[in-house]
Amino acid sequence: MRKAPLQRGPLAHGWADQRWTLARGGDAHQSHVPRLVHAPGMWRLLRRHGWSWQQPARRAIERDDAAVELWKKDVWPRVKAPRRRLPVPGSSSRTRPGSR
Repeated sequence: MRKAPLQRGPLAHGWADQRWTLARGGDAHQSHVPRLVHAPGMWRLLRRHGWSWQQPARRAIERDDAAVELWKKDVWPRVKAPRRRLPVPGSSSRTRPGSR
């Protein structure tokens, strides 16, 4: 019996690590079943087969908390898109523009 694409693991599909993402799962599924599966559909498919969302038990040793805080203070405000102002509510009446 052939193993399903996701059961073979990410290494069998050419990725360098053993992490499945929704995009990777969609690519692997599409190579097996020629039908496009978007991320929400892939998530439902994974849940249906008993897969669950996983989170690392601890932070990476390489993480530099000081660099992260510096980036959040200095870089993020510059790259963050400004909030759009909401338009002033208008009138829905064509004959009485001032009424609501």
